[in-house]
Amino acid sequence: MHIETLGSGPDLVLLHGWAMHAGIFAPLSERLAKTFRVHLVDLPGHGYSRDDLDNLEPAPCAAMLAKRVPRALWIGWSLGGIVALHAALDRADHVRGIAMIASSPRFVSTPDWPHAVKLEIFEQFDAGLRNDWRATIERFLALEALGSEHTQACLHELRARVFERGEPALAALETGMHVLETTDLRSRLPQLAVPSLWLAGRRDRLVPAAAMRWSAQHSPQSRFVEFASGHAPFIGHADEIAMELTTFAQGLPP
Repeated sequence: MHIETLGSGPDLVLLHGWAMHAGIFAPLSERLAKTFRVHLVDLPGHGYSRDDLDNLEPAPCAAMLAKRVPRALWIGWSLGGIVALHAALDRADHVRGIAMIASSPRFVSTPDWPHAVKLEIFEQFDAGLRNDWRATIERFLALEALGSEHTQACLHELRARVFERGEPALAALETGMHVLETTDLRSRLPQLAVPSLWLAGRRDRLVPAAAMRWSAQHSPQSRFVEFASGHAPFIGHADEIAMELTTFAQGLPP
């Protein structure tokens, strides 16, 4: 698993979303590296870890990553948030706190969980991977950009970044989509032993802000913040998010 380290200071781990890589955080990581030692992770099958055949399933991936990085604040965007949440639940001794950016304990809606998208949406993406995975990623990026203050600029940024470290492995894309479809960590949120910060996009079409507000309400030592953005709030709001993360980190136990 490729891990790039920038800056100096308290340790911080950044985990990207589906089909992406750590380079997507460039505007945010440059700001954070002025205060923190930032560990930028390319998850298995993604970016410079494309040939890494290790497990992308969140629990073993979190356990494997915990062996590679110091005790830190873990920050996860979208799919990366699920990995961070598993680390906080299963390896609390290795995690000072977690910050979830547009990420939820459950991505698929059910009768008792309206704060998500319908399973059919993910099933369509899943089927699309087998037929034309590039076009499927393009549709996913468009969904991520929806709701941002400057939709076309956000989509342009996502498109420019997605393949700059090479193409993701198809097996990792399929595993990641399966994780998004099946993960449900709602019942475990009260067990969180570390502080949590939930950073939501008000117009997010993948992870509604209501899902993150609910998650914060059901997590001990939590804080919820909402931005006027879509699914990638760090594009266009890097300064504000860096400030929220810095303030949150300063309040964490050593």
